Parts: sequence; structure tokens; C-alpha cells
Amino acid sequence: MRYDAVIIGGGHNGLTCACYLAAAGLKVRVCERRHIVGGSAITEEFHPGFRNSVASYTVSLLQPAIIRDLRLAAHGLQIIERSYANFLPLPDGQAFRLGPDAATTQSELARFSTRDAQRLPAYYRVIENVAEVLRESVLKTPPNMGGGVGDLVRAMSLGLRLRKLGTSARRDLLDLFTKSAGELLDDWFESEPLKAAFGFDSVVGNFASPYTPGSAYVLMHHAFGEVNGKRGTWGHARGGMGAITQAMAAEARVRGVEISTESAVAGIRVRGGRATAVVLDSGEEIEARTLAANVNPRSLYLDLLEPGVIDEEIRGRMRRYRCGSASFRMNVALAELPDFSCAPGKTAQPHHSAGIIMAPSLGYMDRAHADARALGWSREPIVEMLIPSVIDDSLAPPGMHVASLFCQHFNPQLPLGRSWMAEREQAADLIVDTVSRYAPNFKASVIARQVLSPLELETIFGLPNGDIMHGALGLDQIFSARPLLGHADYRTPVRGLYLCGSGAHPGGGVTGAPGYNAAREILRDLRRKPVS
Repeated sequence: MRYDAVIIGGGHNGLTCACYLAAAGLKVRVCERRHIVGGSAITEEFHPGFRNSVASYTVSLLQPAIIRDLRLAAHGLQIIERSYANFLPLPDGQAFRLGPDAATTQSELARFSTRDAQRLPAYYRVIENVAEVLRESVLKTPPNMGGGVGDLVRAMSLGLRLRKLGTSARRDLLDLFTKSAGELLDDWFESEPLKAAFGFDSVVGNFASPYTPGSAYVLMHHAFGEVNGKRGTWGHARGGMGAITQAMAAEARVRGVEISTESAVAGIRVRGGRATAVVLDSGEEIEARTLAANVNPRSLYLDLLEPGVIDEEIRGRMRRYRCGSASFRMNVALAELPDFSCAPGKTAQPHHSAGIIMAPSLGYMDRAHADARALGWSREPIVEMLIPSVIDDSLAPPGMHVASLFCQHFNPQLPLGRSWMAEREQAADLIVDTVSRYAPNFKASVIARQVLSPLELETIFGLPNGDIMHGALGLDQIFSARPLLGHADYRTPVRGLYLCGSGAHPGGGVTGAPGYNAAREILRDLRRKPVS
């Protein structure tokens, strides 16, 4: 059977792309190599009675238009807002709470610095002004440098949007795209806990110090989202992140999309310079007018396309495409809630449903990065813990809990011939001990744990070097340069072959935007009108 479109990879962007293509009347098939669709956004039982978001673990960047168009709420998606954005237990026995609103944060901050409390509203205004620019660009195709008339029009449209900002706001934008997060935050504030709370976003999925130039943009990348209409907030998908992708899959099936699991794509057939089919591991060949790859660009160009299909110059650049977020994920089953020394109590309190950051200063984060580069992983890792079962009792047995531990910095390439297979449990022990320094009951409360080092993130989820962003978010790999100059419009050098994953604009996170944008460009090339 010949399809109008075959999607390689059933992650959230692949499902999004499939839904929009099917709505326009195309016959679409999704080929997913695992037993379940969802990519990194899945929910699974990791210990009897305990379920959790396995890899991706929190939601904010998923585009409201996609939630609406794909009727995700009608398919059961419910997103619950955090009571506090972040909770930081501190080494001196104090704690810092960020949220739930600006006024509360300002009052909390005044305990640490009156000056910072006064400056906070102005900082929020700067971030929101630049975040609005990002929001406007997320569901748009970037212009290709040196492209045709369409690219010129897109570039002019971008220029007009920037012109509306005013000179001061354009300077802020330049700062946030080029400076380090540490430099930016040190200029604004003096309070270490506040700078740590904001600076954490600059190292999420980013193997860098908060003082690495360009890390301010990574901070901004995590600031343009919203939950239930509230901008800049984060939340929990009831039932875990799999609730998002299962809702997408349900809508895809309603629209007639054929979804095949355990259907790994081994290669792409190219004839006369045009992609014509995918070849599965089983040897089955599936023909299609159009192919869209929801995989890392490095995997697409180097693994799925045979040498000689594209220029060696492009293959060389893809070999140098920067992947490796230095992320380490754990899911733990808990007999009881963490009892923090700075906020005692084993019964659920607002801070238990926050993003709990164990990294008290930018200096701490800088040292963690230096350790990982020199030693392989940080002696004092950066740990964020979420306990979704506090607000979602479907994930654990009564009275018990599950926690997500998202940790930096763990070098995907260990030095001196060492391997993650040999060191993963030792690293996991260190992470548990790190949490236990702030919540002494934590280690004894762990019933079971699921450990995902950079190696497991690569082998299970197809993320080269465990890169959760599908490529570093540096100036050389964002917007018109993502994944490389000349091919930022979701089209590849091979006719009929498109990139619809997070290796395309706007980058990593559960946004759905690359899938949405790629579908629009595919339909444009097929001269079909996009339909929600």
C-alpha cells in the first residue's frame, strides 16, 4: 500500500504532524520502533503499583493551539498547575519559595534581599517581553539564509516584529540571546537563592555552566510556555506525560492515521534524488509521497540515509552537530514523602508539589559542570525533584508516592574508557544521597528506582548522547541554523523528506511546534490547504 505520508517516530511531534496531515485528507502512517507511542513523553509502571512519566516529566511549552486543534482535553488531557513554581531547600537550613505569583515571590524574596524584591517586577517585564517574541515565532517557519522569496518575506516579517519592540527591548533580546545566564542574573540580583532558582533553567538539558555564553537563551527557552492560560507557569499532566501522547494518538486514529508500533525504520529509500519509501528492520518497504522524520537530525542524516545521498559537507556537519545534554533521570517509588529539614513534615504541603531544586547557587552549578567535564559526573550534582503523586493519586498506592529526579551534569562520554553501564548505579546512589542531605528520610523511603543514565536515554529513546533537546540550543543550532543553515524550514536536501522533530525549530521540550510547522510546510509543497 502506498501512503501520502509516513512519519518516522511516534513521539509527540510525530503524532502532531500526523494529525495535521490527516486532517487535510492525507493517508498517513506512523512507524514507531518501540512497543508504545509517545517517544520521551510516556507513562509506564516501573515497579508494581507505581507509575510515572518515564523521561519527560513536566509540561508548560505544549502549544495551546495544538491542545485545542487536536482536542486533547476531549481525549482526557488535564494539566494541573503547580502550587509553587519552585522550592529550594538551602544548606543553612532555610528555604526559598518561588511563586505561586509575583507578589508572593516578591514578599518571600524580601527576606533575603530588599533590593532584589524591588527589582523583581522589572526583571519579569524584561523576560515576558522577550518571551512574547519567542511565542510569536514558535509556530512559524524560520527563514533560510540566502533562500528564495518566501524566506525573504519571513525575514522581513521577523524584522517588523523586532522593530515593534523598541530599542531598549531589542537590547534586552540581544543580551538574552548572547550572554550567560550567570552574567545576566548577577547584574540583576544579589540573592543567591533567587539566582539559583532562575539559573536552573539555563542548565536544564544544557551541558554548560550558567556562566557559559549563550546559556541565557536556554533560560529563555523555558520561559515562553503556559499552563491553562497562565503564562510562564509549569504543571503536571494527570496520568503523567503519557496522557499527552495517548490523547494525541487517540485523535490521530479518529482522523484515520495508521499507527504501527514495533516498526523500527532501518533506512530511507531514495530514487532520483527523492525519498520514496522507508525500509523497516523486518525488511518491509513502505512507499509514500512524503516522509517526515521525528528523529534526531544526526540520526536522520547519518543513520537512515545512505552515504552519497547527500553532500559529504552536510554529513560532516551532522557529525559535528552538538548533542549531549548531560542529563540523568531517575524515577523512584517512595514509602513516604520527603521530610525536609527546612520545612518539616511527611504530610503533603505546597512545597511537595513544586519543582524542588537542590542546587543552592550559580557557583554550585558552575562547579557541577566543571566536575562533569573533568571527572565524568559532578561530585555535587544538580537535582530537581517533582513528586506528581501529591496532586495525582493515580500514580501510586494509597499513602505512597512517586518522584521524578532530573539531574545535571553527567557527561555522556565518560573519560578513560569508563562506561555508564558500569557506573550508573554509583551515580544513582550519589543522587539519592544528595536529596537525603536536605530530606534525611529520603534514602530509607526509597522502595524501588528506575535509573536512566545518558546511555539508557540514547538506547531506549533514541536520543544521541542522551540529548533530551535533540541538539544543543546554542546560537549555532537555533532558529535559522537549526539543524543547519539552509535547511531550517523543515525540508532536508532530499526532496520529499522532512524533519518534524525537536532537532528543528524551535528545539527541545514538549511543544508540538516542530510537528505542527513541518505539517504546514509539507501541505504547502503538496498544494493542500492546512486544516486543524
